Amino acid sequence: MDIGNKIKNARAKAGLTQEQAAEALGVSRQTISNWENEKTYPDIVSVVKMSDLYGVSLDHLLKGEPPMSEYLDYLGESTNIVKSRDRLAGLILAAVCLGVWTVSLLAFWCFTSGSDAMGYSLLYLWLLLPVTIFTVSLAAGKNGCWGRLKWFAPPVFGLAYMLAQYATFQMANMLSTGILRTPEWGMFLAGALISLAGMGLGAGIRRLKARLRRCEK
Repeated sequence: MDIGNKIKNARAKAGLTQEQAAEALGVSRQTISNWENEKTYPDIVSVVKMSDLYGVSLDHLLKGEPPMSEYLDYLGESTNIVKSRDRLAGLILAAVCLGVWTVSLLAFWCFTSGSDAMGYSLLYLWLLLPVTIFTVSLAAGKNGCWGRLKWFAPPVFGLAYMLAQYATFQMANMLSTGILRTPEWGMFLAGALISLAGMGLGAGIRRLKARLRRCEK
């Protein structure tokens, strides 16, 4: 028995029309029809939802007398696509933060004079960089980017924030006075806390959305 017929029979036994099933699953009636006629295949999340909605096991939907290698290959490919998108999103977020950090250093050394130092401090160190760190961390936590490595982001962002200050104001001070200074670790703590706040809020939003989806079933 193919998966299209299984889905169709399970829906019929549950006493649901295509319209009712589509509304419950959050898709169009045409999508349900395409699945049942095997014009397209449902993704694994939709299969799990149908299992709950129709009151049948995943084993029943995904297994049968003949092997379902074509559909299983499709699921594997879909999973790989999702993973690739997550990796790409993570790389984009990291690139955005690195870009802003690099611009902040270049702006100081290439476009800032002594009279502009206070304006630079307000714009880059106390506004642009903190907002970027918070926003990138929020997006990473909300979208599940970087996997388990995401909790290493706060110390990395803290280090970047500290170095942004050390490689600008402190470096300029050392060059003018000839006195070697150590980095200000308070800047590291501030950057790490900003990132941790964004990451925690993003993860909380992600869990809340998942809970709301479960409640809607």
